Amino acid sequence: MKRNVSLAEISDGRLYGENDMVKADCRGCQGCYQCCTGMGCSVILDPYDVFRLQQVQGLELKQLLAEIKVELNVVDGIILPNLRMAGEEERCVFLDAAGRCSIHGSRPGICRLFPLGRYYENGDFKYFLQTGECRESRRTKVKVAKWIDTPDQGRYHDYLCKWHALLSKLEEKVVGVEDGEESKRLNLLLLQSFYLTPYDVQRDFYEQFRERTELWTMQQ
Repeated sequence: MKRNVSLAEISDGRLYGENDMVKADCRGCQGCYQCCTGMGCSVILDPYDVFRLQQVQGLELKQLLAEIKVELNVVDGIILPNLRMAGEEERCVFLDAAGRCSIHGSRPGICRLFPLGRYYENGDFKYFLQTGECRESRRTKVKVAKWIDTPDQGRYHDYLCKWHALLSKLEEKVVGVEDGEESKRLNLLLLQSFYLTPYDVQRDFYEQFRERTELWTMQQ
């Protein structure tokens, strides 16, 4: 989801790589779950998030949609899945009664990032620290890679760049003509290719993503 603001408005003015130290560690959040409420449709799932939920939780996207734990919304002209917020507090549906994440081991990349964000430029990206988003004022420094807590950081980084590029190209085709037949076809193809078709959790995700990307490109 794009934010039409400058980095100076929302960050400490620095860009970070995976091996940099950043003041992001909330020390287990200590019972706070503010960042898991009122997020609207902003906790968007990418294909690796879907794979991880299927691999760790045994939950396929079709099941999550049927149980109304995930919903579909239009983001920059593209239909994408996001975690649902519910109740008066607009809590994430995966928060338990104590306000703790029930899928913490397979939580989406956006959740792993917080309070970091990604800044994409020239086919690559860096991380930035969002200021004013986390109410914990005594955060400590932690290496970005450790904070994100995702194996194979190099492959993960490369995958995110490719996924962002794929979405950017699709956005160019559909923005402004969302109701057109071609736009609908491409959106449905994206959902089927990368989200609704179950992954083989015994196989390498990145290899499956490569195969699906090649098939997606052929069907454009």
